[in-house]
Amino acid sequence: MGDFYHPASRALQDRFDTRRLADRIEQRLVVDHVGDSDRAFIEAADMFFLATVDESGQPSCSYKGGAPGFVRVVDPRTLAFPNYDGNGMFLSMGNIAQSRKVGMLFIDFERPRRMRLSGEARISDDDPLLADYPEAQFIVRVAVTQVFPNCPRYIHQYRLVARSTYVPKPGSATPIPNWKKSDWACDVLPEKDPARS
Repeated sequence: MGDFYHPASRALQDRFDTRRLADRIEQRLVVDHVGDSDRAFIEAADMFFLATVDESGQPSCSYKGGAPGFVRVVDPRTLAFPNYDGNGMFLSMGNIAQSRKVGMLFIDFERPRRMRLSGEARISDDDPLLADYPEAQFIVRVAVTQVFPNCPRYIHQYRLVARSTYVPKPGSATPIPNWKKSDWACDVLPEKDPARS
């Protein structure tokens, strides 16, 4: 076995007699690349959860959404996704710029399935994919280190009612979120923010 599990994981595995099962999962299911089935799953996703850590190890988790296919599998060891306008805090992206370690969780709530992906990410201001994503600020590329499925049994089943109207689309003006029109925000927006006009 490699260093997939640390001593605290091993202690809990031993406490609950799951070490053999954990070892089998690592042997059979944990890979260092995106296979064809996982590629189809990722590229059909319209959202995922992104985990990052800052320099002191403080974790942050954020939701990332877009049109289906906004996350691309560039090759079996590389993913790419756009960063769109947000609240300007850049917590997750700042963590990526600083420590690069990321965890990504993809979930299908309609046909219960989930997948974890770990890797090292970098921000690219001049990525060739930037032209494919209207209004993207930059592209994040993830060098994949681990991919593995997660048991879907506790996924609650939800149905998609509507996709967000705020996801940028080619040839269409993106609506301005109401919070940018608030008294507390409107005078501190970036100079080029469409909400200023």
